[in-house]
Amino acid sequence: MNYPDSVRFLYSLGNEVKTAKLGLERITVLLGALGDPQRACRIVHVAGTNGKGSTCAMIESGLRAAGHHTGLFTSPHLIEPTERIRINGEPISAERFTAAFDQVHACAETLLRQERIDLHPTYFETVTAMAFLLFRDGGVEFVVLEVGLGGRLDATNVVTPELCVIASIDYDHEAFLGKSLASIAWEKAGILKLGVPVMFARQRAEALAVLDARAAELGVPVARATDLPISDVALHARGSDFKWAGTPMSCPLPGEHQVENAAAAIAALERLGIPRDAIERGIAQTVWPGRLERVAVNPEIILDGAHNPAGARALAAYLDRFYDPARVWLIYGAMRDKAVAEIAATLFPYARHVIVTAPAQARALRPETIHELADHDSIQVAPNIQAALALAAAAAPEDAIFITGSLFLVGEARALL
Repeated sequence: MNYPDSVRFLYSLGNEVKTAKLGLERITVLLGALGDPQRACRIVHVAGTNGKGSTCAMIESGLRAAGHHTGLFTSPHLIEPTERIRINGEPISAERFTAAFDQVHACAETLLRQERIDLHPTYFETVTAMAFLLFRDGGVEFVVLEVGLGGRLDATNVVTPELCVIASIDYDHEAFLGKSLASIAWEKAGILKLGVPVMFARQRAEALAVLDARAAELGVPVARATDLPISDVALHARGSDFKWAGTPMSCPLPGEHQVENAAAAIAALERLGIPRDAIERGIAQTVWPGRLERVAVNPEIILDGAHNPAGARALAAYLDRFYDPARVWLIYGAMRDKAVAEIAATLFPYARHVIVTAPAQARALRPETIHELADHDSIQVAPNIQAALALAAAAAPEDAIFITGSLFLVGEARALL
């Protein structure tokens, strides 16, 4: 297939969350038939609810700064699926993506004919297998591997990593992971392996109790980001500065929550034996699009995928610290399975004007429904991001337009802008 055909086929497999069949049987058989490429690299396996993507990006940047040949696997993508698989910081080419897809797809068809698997691998399973192939064949040394959903039954959980990392745990995907923090934490803790060290980011007490119990059960060494000597934190609109054991550090990812993510990444890199100067450079050089990313000025346009309550709280804290509500326009769209009423109640008070819209996805919540759920004095409805941006064109040069909610919406806006 060519690249557009391969992407269309992947999309035809259905939405990753809605059609997910959690379990490791199919991906294990598939990877075995492909020669178990997941065994070729040293792996850092990262789970969590919020911040795991940013943490992955910082860890990968630190490894690369130390001279390692790196791979990074994350999800979802913002614009193109090639973004999910990066080698040495760069998304793979459409040609390499297509070649890996053809190899995995042909293998899956053979396994289906042999009745060794029940169904064609899902979107996420297919891309996961493609990533392992590309990393192996690209001679990658270190892979930073982000869990897609949960942990215990996620398709990435076929690896024996060198280090596990669990970023902040909060409420999301409750239909799959359970409705309590304890049940969600138990699923995330499923990536822990006997004898493999783990690093825990700052956690709520209910989640931490579950993580600690599982770590103790497996007898694995535990490092904690909260034990890191972080001091002199200075937040600014475009990032933060702080000291780590007296070493000045600069994080280019905005938001107080990114200091916590940086601490988690530093603790992970330290556990991997990365030199302090490489850690410092790696954190300072991290790029992670779509998270408080400024893409225009006069007026400012800032993209942030605050798709769950924890993300909304982080964005609200950023708005409260750096922006006058009288100057803020908020463009918001969401999927139907999100806690929209809670998110709206958290975010909308920080904006003078709100425009509710919908990404071009079958699971998108109708903007009229968001309007009904929200309480705001100045709210408009737009059918899509193009219409929403047209309404926001009324913003003054000194205003700031935040586009947030679904990462699908953020990706559509980023492609346009």
